Amino acid sequence: MTGVPTSFSRVTLSRIMVQTDVNLYGTVHGGAIMKFIDDAAGAAAARHAGGNAVTASIDEIVLSTPVRVGDLVHAQAQVNWVGRTSMEIGVRVLAERWNEAGTEPLTVATAYLVFVHVDAEGKPQPIRPVVPETATDKQRLHEAEIRREHRLARRQAILASRDRP
Repeated sequence: MTGVPTSFSRVTLSRIMVQTDVNLYGTVHGGAIMKFIDDAAGAAAARHAGGNAVTASIDEIVLSTPVRVGDLVHAQAQVNWVGRTSMEIGVRVLAERWNEAGTEPLTVATAYLVFVHVDAEGKPQPIRPVVPETATDKQRLHEAEIRREHRLARRQAILASRDRP
């Protein structure tokens, strides 16, 4: 299969956070940010796959800075790594404070998710490789391979521990 450049999968979703996103502390609920991350990752995965892609796992989500009502929030996503039927998507979430015009957006969350390319019946399908275009893309690919090795090793260790009396 012909490879797809990294830039082909890049997407940015944006939204203003509203009162219905708020938690008991008066900031945006982490779950609202998580859903936004999954939405952006899904768009990048579907774009790369050229069809349906579903969330298989969430490798890591780091919520580093609270988001407030009124903030303009951007989720930037791209495919970092591709296997036979799965791919890792990296997401960075930025917030522009509604009352601080002209300041740099804050990084409020980062995440890595694994998606699987599926057909209409939900069966995994082969996926086109990703072709890194920049040094940063190559670094992201390398780091994604490390995360994949860790996921597989953790799964094997857990399965092995279940066999013990």
